[in-house]
Amino acid sequence: MAEKKRGLGRGLSALMADVTEEQVPQGAAPTKTDIMVPIEKIAPNPDQPRRDFTSEQLEDLSNSIREKGVIQPLIVRPRPGIEGEYEIVAGERRWRASQMAQLHELPVLVRDFNDTEVLEVAIIENIQRADLNPVEEAAGYKQLMDKFGHTQDILSKALGKSRSHIANLMRLLNLPDDILGLLRTGQISAGHARALITSDHAHEIAKRIVAQGLSVRQVEQLVKKFASGELDKPKRPKPQKDADTRALEGDLSANLGMNVNIDHKPDQENGQVVIKYTSMEQLDEICRILSST
Repeated sequence: MAEKKRGLGRGLSALMADVTEEQVPQGAAPTKTDIMVPIEKIAPNPDQPRRDFTSEQLEDLSNSIREKGVIQPLIVRPRPGIEGEYEIVAGERRWRASQMAQLHELPVLVRDFNDTEVLEVAIIENIQRADLNPVEEAAGYKQLMDKFGHTQDILSKALGKSRSHIANLMRLLNLPDDILGLLRTGQISAGHARALITSDHAHEIAKRIVAQGLSVRQVEQLVKKFASGELDKPKRPKPQKDADTRALEGDLSANLGMNVNIDHKPDQENGQVVIKYTSMEQLDEICRILSST
């Protein structure tokens, strides 16, 4: 099969370099920037894949920026159709937090990206973030594969992730939406979710995980029990004995001095009588009665 061709002028590794060059260790000197730009001249990317910016996270980052400034420059491109303004390619959270910190200008790295490259870099940046939940990370890998034709091997080499890590996360996207919602909110772990992928009772087991705090090992055992039918077979209610049968049991038990149980098949002529003895003397007595003429 021929390799799917990319619609970009540069490879994933080149785009990765643009994103990873801003990964500055804590306490290091700020990265050299192209220019400083007034914050009002910077606009967010309207196609940014990440839409959730929690107020708590922004507040924490804003406090850090007030104290240390913006250590990692934003990646921007000239804003299409507007001279002197820029559009964010990577770093929208820093831009938002800087507004909260009331900064007047920001350090930026200017790159000449087309629309397709902007989307790809934005996805890559999101995947590189440490606070993504497993569903967001898996969705990022899927976008890179669906939109740009990357294989799992290419992603593994370029992003520094193992191929099995990428494959296992992407399998999670096969789960129903309600279970993915539990995974997004941290009510179940990626390990729990992986154990549920092949189960026909994923919904029920997921509810038990949340309610009972089950471990991954317990979930794996539960999945096996459901698969074997051990927990899926309805229990047959024992048939109720009629009054005549119960009366006969009572008479025989009183006469023998031993417990007697009559199991008579409903609407049939057959059944069984069970006599329970508690000593060898009682067994001898049963044998004597049965052998007497």
